[in-house]
Amino acid sequence: MDYGLNIWGLNNFFINNDKVFLNYANEPSLIEIIKEIESMGYEGPILLRFVHLIKKQINTLYSSFNRAIKEFDYQGRFQAVFPLKVNQFPSFIEPLSKIAPKYNYGLEAGSKAELILAMAYNSISAPITVNGFKDKEMIRMCFIASKIGYNITVTIEGINELYSIIEIAKEFGECLVNIGIRIRLHTGGTGIWAKSGGIESKFGLSATEIIEALDIMKKSDIIHKLTMIHFHIGSQINNIAPLKKALREAGNIYADLIKLGAKKLTAINIGGGLAIEYSQQHTTRDKNYSITEFANDVVFLLKEITTKKHVKMPDIFTESGRFIAAPSTVLITPIIELFSSEYTKNALKLKESNPPLINELHDLYMSLNDTNYIEYFHDALDHLESLLTLFDLGYIDLIDRSNAEVLVHLIIKKVIIFASQKGFKHSELKRINERIQEKYLANFSIFQSLPDFWGLAQRFPVMPITHLNKAPTRSATIWDITCDSDGEIEFNKDNPLYLHDVDLEREEYYLGFFLVGAYQEILGMRHNLFTYPNEATIEFDDDGNYHISNLSSTQTLNDILIDLDYDIEDIHRRLKNLIDEANINNEEKKELLGQILIHLNDTVYLKKDTK
Repeated sequence: MDYGLNIWGLNNFFINNDKVFLNYANEPSLIEIIKEIESMGYEGPILLRFVHLIKKQINTLYSSFNRAIKEFDYQGRFQAVFPLKVNQFPSFIEPLSKIAPKYNYGLEAGSKAELILAMAYNSISAPITVNGFKDKEMIRMCFIASKIGYNITVTIEGINELYSIIEIAKEFGECLVNIGIRIRLHTGGTGIWAKSGGIESKFGLSATEIIEALDIMKKSDIIHKLTMIHFHIGSQINNIAPLKKALREAGNIYADLIKLGAKKLTAINIGGGLAIEYSQQHTTRDKNYSITEFANDVVFLLKEITTKKHVKMPDIFTESGRFIAAPSTVLITPIIELFSSEYTKNALKLKESNPPLINELHDLYMSLNDTNYIEYFHDALDHLESLLTLFDLGYIDLIDRSNAEVLVHLIIKKVIIFASQKGFKHSELKRINERIQEKYLANFSIFQSLPDFWGLAQRFPVMPITHLNKAPTRSATIWDITCDSDGEIEFNKDNPLYLHDVDLEREEYYLGFFLVGAYQEILGMRHNLFTYPNEATIEFDDDGNYHISNLSSTQTLNDILIDLDYDIEDIHRRLKNLIDEANINNEEKKELLGQILIHLNDTVYLKKDTK
């Protein structure tokens, strides 16, 4: 089973025998990388950042558009900026900033802090765009960036921002920044982020406001600074049709603005939304187009509209951050417990004299084989119902009930193995397997590492990184270690996840969560005070050997409490006072205080049992 790797994997990984390998350079396995990091003392969830996959996505974006421009004889250029809101972490931005100059790839900022990052990390020749709501201080920062030498475009989200630009231009003696207009299209997107576009969107100017803005710029003699219009119809556009409609609408606005006097208008920023395929199932897809079709449609439609309107073809900007960031990052977490593990033969406490139905269940378990498993499966379920009734009536005791539960569970596990070998041809067995899921306790927090799954039901590809030479037989529900019932990825029969029946006493089992590089880290919340996982950047040298860098540990308990503005010295003092007042001897007090201080300097995720 390849877990849909050929659907979502972008040829970045492959399976050989029982492991997942990187399809790059010397092709290390993911488990090899994880084991090396663990040998350095890092336990729990580990976030792996692959620099070569950042570069691959940037190259794919640029080459796709440049090929389309050449194929359709398009007279404008392609340019792109990375929206910092998608991933502001230095372990992502720093390698991106080293890759970007080759492509003249810029950055997009939507806040003052992001603007500072853009100014610090953007190549001086690459564009910077500034979106979102802005006050005078933020606009003044944009003027400073222009004074430094940046090609910066301030996209106005309302008329008041235009007045602020005019006011600050007087302070500087001229309008140093380029001006963009965020247009509020009638066209909306599709999917869970569709409200980013459409007539009710919170962003952008209506047609009436666009004309008003144009008149204000003419009167203020800054119409020559209007160089870009911008739209955005959603973060994950799963259907190409709304994009085509939006392009036609935006293309006509662009052409008409030029005819109304915006002679320096040269660019259309189509925003983000270039989708990533998250689906693991051949029957469903998260998008209905390829990057080639996306680029072709954008280039062809803008050429068609501008040719008909007799205006110059615009430069094309995109802000496709999810497309760039998501594939670069994989979260690996160990499974630390299986919740059927108590149902083993060792858990049986058979008496010298057992109730007849218990003896019959035991006989069923011992004699079950690949020819009688369906019949014995039905018998076992009938026996369990009878035994539970006998327990309610007081005819059998708790030990008998426990034995009944253990035996039936062992029978079901055995039946599932036989049924899986025959492809679950018996529909009732398939339903039972779907209903009686194995619960895999993973050492991570969904709220911290997969917030879009919790908040938006956005699914991510999940697969084990080992054991792949064996058929997975267990319908899987994944539990995280938070104290919250929402901290689980439930088994979904429409998008089923099957994992392996493993003995964690004798072997380790790791799950990989893929395509998590966009939004998840920065949106992660500290539910139960679980903080970000361990992290490592993986780079390859010219000989194809990988190197681990930027290795950082998850925060200690002290760090987490300090970040929440607790006075850590006050906490230490309170704990010491409690120990001092406890009715124990001085040696015990000293020992307890030392233990607490050790724990406060330890990390929040669970450790392996060293027994």
